[in-house]
Amino acid sequence: MYYLALKALISGALIAIASTLAKRYPGFGALVASLPLVSVIGMIWLWSDKPDPENMAAHAGATFWYVLPSLPIFLVIPVLLRHGLSFWLALALGCALTIALYVLMTWLAPRFGLQL
Repeated sequence: MYYLALKALISGALIAIASTLAKRYPGFGALVASLPLVSVIGMIWLWSDKPDPENMAAHAGATFWYVLPSLPIFLVIPVLLRHGLSFWLALALGCALTIALYVLMTWLAPRFGLQL
């Protein structure tokens, strides 16, 4: 239980740091937020729980393919905001698009021989 709490504390601290930086320095906050910290930390936690090279390779490879459908959200939200939509609506539409693209990726991947 302490291990889970430690993982949550470290992971949450990184998110808090990124959002705090973004208040004063939006570009630098975006840089920190764009780093694959969640993926790297997740790999560290996974490796410490189950040090299996094949499992880690499968995880890292699948992470790459799942990052791709998440990228358009960072184009859609700014466009919608600049066209006058509220933040919450822009965020909801960006998330809906991302979910749809995740579903599409999950459906398409096996057709191209990708194991996700």
